[in-house]
Amino acid sequence: MSPVQTGAPPVADAPSPTRSLKWRAIVAPILRNKSALVAVVVLAVFVFLGLFGPLLIEGDPKAKVGDVFEPPSREFPLGTDGGGASMLALLIAGARVSLLIGFCAAAISALIGGTVGILSGFFGGKTDTALMRVTDYFLVIPDVPLMIVIAALFGRSTWNIIVIIGIIYWTFTARLLRAQTKSVRERVYVQRARALGARNSRLIVRHVLPQVTPLLVANTVLLIAYAIFAETFITFLGLGDPTTISWGRLIQNAFTDDAIINNAWWAVIPPGVCVMLVVLACTIIGQTMEDALNPRLRTGHLSVRRFRVLRPPERPEPQPQQPS
Repeated sequence: MSPVQTGAPPVADAPSPTRSLKWRAIVAPILRNKSALVAVVVLAVFVFLGLFGPLLIEGDPKAKVGDVFEPPSREFPLGTDGGGASMLALLIAGARVSLLIGFCAAAISALIGGTVGILSGFFGGKTDTALMRVTDYFLVIPDVPLMIVIAALFGRSTWNIIVIIGIIYWTFTARLLRAQTKSVRERVYVQRARALGARNSRLIVRHVLPQVTPLLVANTVLLIAYAIFAETFITFLGLGDPTTISWGRLIQNAFTDDAIINNAWWAVIPPGVCVMLVVLACTIIGQTMEDALNPRLRTGHLSVRRFRVLRPPERPEPQPQQPS
């Protein structure tokens, strides 16, 4: 006898990790958006400087090569700082540290937030309640005072700053992935695999994780912007690593050396512009991907950048009635 055919498709029809990762969904929104393409180019330039910057700098970037606060010239395109060092060499050297802190801190936040969000959304119940209460506690703690206290207690090394930023900015990722995981776990192919005896670990790795990974990537890009900005103001407050050069360190040195009083704008504006460009580029890229990958924004056709006020249609004026 032939087996009974049912209307349900076979288990093999469930999305495989290769197809369900949908990396095209990450790249396609950027290719369709001109602003996102420009942001990718800007970010790529700074990443190139961070990776190959030491090859472009001759000698120690902190070495004195000119007069104090020497204005921009052909020899020094961005002038010198309060110690007579070339601002261009300092900016290139600072790109590596600032980007390293931004990318590593964002990776830590994504790892913590992704783990908490997936476990909370998949298991639900008491696990969900306990993890979300911890998330709520981190949400209500003020970011800046907590960073200052932890940096003062555990030291001002670069890796301490990375860990400090990483353990603070994971809450939004956790709540976002929790909502998406709750949606994925109720899909037909996940319920079918569960009915056939698949373990929870296999369901998470095989079905849930590939579905939420694109959204996690988009959120991680946004976290890079938060981490770089956080490193800048932490260092500006004097809690950064004093042995390394970063954009925040350059801004702090400029204020310490009274660059504004000496009208040395080139010691303050260039590092601030670098921070602004990288933060803006990461924000544009992350928002572009989130607009395309966030189910709530995609389903409701909502986007913060698309909101606009529409004028109500004008009503035609009533025509006077003709006497009969």
